[in-house]
Amino acid sequence: MSFWTAVVVLFAIACFTWLRTQKYKALGKRGHDHTAREHELEREVEAMRKRVAVLERIATDEQRGKDLAHEIEALRD
Repeated sequence: MSFWTAVVVLFAIACFTWLRTQKYKALGKRGHDHTAREHELEREVEAMRKRVAVLERIATDEQRGKDLAHEIEALRD
């Protein structure tokens, strides 16, 4: 291997390493936004779980079966 071939190979390795470093730095910056989005989604999932629990209670309560339509309409508001 000649000197210039070795220089080109080392330059290529350095460029590849630099590009990967830049890529992971960019992903890390987006990770902070992802964490905020993750907390927002967790709150939304918790709200949906509460809604499902209410709907399950309404659907399984036999005495209030007649008022099911009214309960669902009230939940929409």
